[in-house]
Amino acid sequence: MATTGDNTSEPWTPETKAKFEDKDRSAFLDPCQDLAASSIRCLHRNDGDRAMCTDYFQAYRDCKKLWIEKRRMDKKGMRFF
Repeated sequence: MATTGDNTSEPWTPETKAKFEDKDRSAFLDPCQDLAASSIRCLHRNDGDRAMCTDYFQAYRDCKKLWIEKRRMDKKGMRFF
């Protein structure tokens, strides 16, 4: 997979967890938002050609999957960091 140039670090860190738990219930927090924005920018750059942005989409899906998995583990009381 090609490098997207964006930060693909761990989405669910102790800092992210604290922000998530301290936010208002109506507020939205997505630690993968930077990757989502990169996907949209790629689509704009390539006139909506999804085939040109598959690496960006995959990076976002991987981030989101990892985030959800880590949140689920954290809710069960498992430690991962």
